[in-house]
Amino acid sequence: MDPNDDRGESRLYIGNLDLRITEAALLKMFSPYGKIISEDFLWHTRGPKRGEPRGFAFIQYNTKEEAELAKEKMHGRLACGRPLFVRLAGEKCMLETADNSTKAAGEGHKMHLTGGGGAMGQTSRSAKIAAIKNKLKSLEEEFKVQEAKAK
Repeated sequence: MDPNDDRGESRLYIGNLDLRITEAALLKMFSPYGKIISEDFLWHTRGPKRGEPRGFAFIQYNTKEEAELAKEKMHGRLACGRPLFVRLAGEKCMLETADNSTKAAGEGHKMHLTGGGGAMGQTSRSAKIAAIKNKLKSLEEEFKVQEAKAK
């Protein structure tokens, strides 16, 4: 078996990260699920946002099982009011293939054009609704805090 394939199976892509989440916070959130052997927290390297986080990262676990457990537990979980998007790094090709097969039906194509991306199209309707409800709740709580500070 190719060692690069193994690495892809135990490597996670974490997206939709709030820009307030630090590398240390990310590691703390994902460490309960296994031994993290590497982490790539992506930063803007040029332009007006240079030095700011890009909103996604990669975490490499010791085993495929640890990565799958972290994906199962953390995908859709709220962090700073935003649902995390977690997938195995090697899944990108599979999701794009699945997206291409649904384009004939129109649904996958529509999701792709609206910027939802092929991967987000895989999220269940109930999970999307739950994420929206959680986001609304967190916004309401933030509003109450800001309103109290203003008084």
